[in-house]
Amino acid sequence: MIRNPILPGFNPDPSICRVGEDYYIATSTFEWYPGVQIHHSRDLANWTLATRPLTRAAQLDMRGNPDSCGIWAPCLSHADGLFWLVYTDVKRLDGAFKDAHNYVVTAPAIDGPWSEPIYVNSSGFDPSLFHDADGRKYFMNVRWNHRGKGTGGNPAHASFDGILLQEWSPDTGLTGPVRNIFDGTARGLTEAPHIFKRDGWYYLTTAEGGTGYDHAVTTARARDIWGPYEVQPGDHLMTCRDAPDHPVQRSGHGQYVEAPDGTGYHTFLMGRPLPGRFCPMGRETGIERVVWQDGWPVLEAGGTLPRSAVPHHSSTQASEPITYDLNAPTLHPDFQWLRTPDSDRIFAATPLGLTLIGRESIGSWFEQALVARRQEHAAYSASTVMSFDPVNYQQAAGLTTYYNRSKFHALMVSHDPTLGRVLTILSCPGDWPEGALTHPIAPVPLNDGPVALRVDVDHETQKFYWRQTGAWTPIGPTLDASAISDEGGRGEHASFTGAFVGMAAFDTSGGARQATFTQFTYVGHDV
Repeated sequence: MIRNPILPGFNPDPSICRVGEDYYIATSTFEWYPGVQIHHSRDLANWTLATRPLTRAAQLDMRGNPDSCGIWAPCLSHADGLFWLVYTDVKRLDGAFKDAHNYVVTAPAIDGPWSEPIYVNSSGFDPSLFHDADGRKYFMNVRWNHRGKGTGGNPAHASFDGILLQEWSPDTGLTGPVRNIFDGTARGLTEAPHIFKRDGWYYLTTAEGGTGYDHAVTTARARDIWGPYEVQPGDHLMTCRDAPDHPVQRSGHGQYVEAPDGTGYHTFLMGRPLPGRFCPMGRETGIERVVWQDGWPVLEAGGTLPRSAVPHHSSTQASEPITYDLNAPTLHPDFQWLRTPDSDRIFAATPLGLTLIGRESIGSWFEQALVARRQEHAAYSASTVMSFDPVNYQQAAGLTTYYNRSKFHALMVSHDPTLGRVLTILSCPGDWPEGALTHPIAPVPLNDGPVALRVDVDHETQKFYWRQTGAWTPIGPTLDASAISDEGGRGEHASFTGAFVGMAAFDTSGGARQATFTQFTYVGHDV
């Protein structure tokens, strides 16, 4: 049995490809570094992280990118003995513009080496590359229209101004005419194009309805790659818009793949909203089996609702608690950081532990020392052990549940002019756009020596704990964990990542005070 999501936690916009018996899924990473997650599977049920290919400044530098910008909707394919990865680096979210730059990198193997990027265009986002049987390649992306209402091809949302198609090659770039091949359906917000070919038809898959609860997968087809494209009867291969109690929600944005025996599958973006309709795990990846009827793909079970459990010859294995040895010479691949390719300035893996170098404030869009992993469960515990000796109140380090600069809670060791070394809580429970801090407790004095910090998250609530010796001691009030979600603060249509839990440090005095973390544990309490 395949259990959805197959990629739990923040793993949106799944692009899937098969090479022989191996399947690969690339997902968006937005402002988290390194860029793009690629998972591997042999059975479609169990997936492991294979690589994050965008690892250096020449490929990706997101310093200054706003929250929920950066890597949008990569496309992974395989042709000519190479893996091809197409991706967007979005530099702006607010206002009429997006400033989305599209690139291609290649590699002979999934773990690299990945090439220097080839710039393609900046006309919009969600790029995709189709390799036709005759060897020609075609590049697609959403055209972004900044002009406003009534100026685009789809009346539901003028900014999403159709799917552009143009021939492309790595040697000559874009060539020939660029054409808008699809304006979308009445659902609007048409994006995420992928083309595949079957029985002489070109099939165009798009996502529509936005990335929230109206989301959908839309399929169209044409005999010629340039169109005209006719839309599937009923418009949408899958959508959960009209089934608010279905356990899988927000289904959309995926890609078709066939197994070696011809069985069809379709990945999709999904959410698992908790009571109150909030998604701390963000937008995750699911997969469904599809069959063909009258030349169209349809869900095997009928209707438009993807299943939580898909019958299969393999079973999805439950996740296990994990304790990370932070004395290792490299950072464990479960962890990421924010925006900067120059990671040496914000952390170092040493024999004594993971050292975070305090830089800019928590929530900075440029250079903050925050190393964290995804929340994958509705209820979990996470803990760490830290050594840190601040000398002023501008220096702080500790444990945080984090979504972005306006959605986080942090239990931090800092310094009080009267009390010396103290514990304090810094919280920003969804205050967008100001990002104002609240301080739920008065500073708590600490003894010298290491400090253990813990957070317990249970659906919509969370509680911090600490100890230096003896039993865990609760600290501060029960906090609102629902704010650390897609729907918290600004809301789902501008919050594209997911909740993380991890280690943070800052030093706004400019002194680069260091904190050393020797252990980190994550225990999920549900499956």
